[in-house]
Amino acid sequence: MDAAANLDTGLLEKEAQRIGIRLEPYQLELFRRYYQELCAWNARLNLTTIVEWEAVQIQHFLDSLTCLLVLPSEVHRVPYRVVDIGSGGGFPGVPLKIALPHLDMALVESVQKKAAFLEHLTRVLALKGTVVYPRRAEEVARLPECRERFDLAVSRAVAPLAVLAEYCLPFVRTGGLVVAMKGRDVEEEVRAGLRAVEVLGGRLCEVRPILLPGFEAPRHLVVLEKVSSTPPRYPRRPGLPAKRPLVA
Repeated sequence: MDAAANLDTGLLEKEAQRIGIRLEPYQLELFRRYYQELCAWNARLNLTTIVEWEAVQIQHFLDSLTCLLVLPSEVHRVPYRVVDIGSGGGFPGVPLKIALPHLDMALVESVQKKAAFLEHLTRVLALKGTVVYPRRAEEVARLPECRERFDLAVSRAVAPLAVLAEYCLPFVRTGGLVVAMKGRDVEEEVRAGLRAVEVLGGRLCEVRPILLPGFEAPRHLVVLEKVSSTPPRYPRRPGLPAKRPLVA
């Protein structure tokens, strides 16, 4: 018997439905296989410290899917281009792709071994319409096929907002969104990042608290809208956004 068959996805199915996402049996099977590949590669790559099946369902898979709570309803039914910056173990990009197979997904990951995992994962899960960029975001954002070409940029636990804005906003078309997945305390980080957001052509839309099952304190989704084109000088050369953030 396939070991994946012993992984009960009832928790993920129930909690996804609670936030308005219905996962079909084949999608739940993909999440099981995803977990198996994550655990197999994690032994040598340290992709995550969260490895227990129930915890992965909530803190990785469901957490990734909460991005859908702040997106327009058309994301469920029309072509939509998404880029995941600093994808690491594939969060949140791969769970979003599994839930909405029609998404055109790009995964940007500069650590070569992690990018190799993502390439392997997309092959194993047969995630058509997914491309992995094993380069730094500052470089990928200058590629003609990526510059202001995406409807949405997502990122989880990569950098402070002032830095993340410079990584993400150059990818997004005017009218598109950035969703930055953040932890409990975000007020000061958001305040410090507002100048960078404005310089790079964005504006703050909302900061949405998200309470995951079993947790007392909420996480937050920081949502930015792209309101004007990013000036050509941004992003600056690799490493400079983190070294010299555009803070207030």
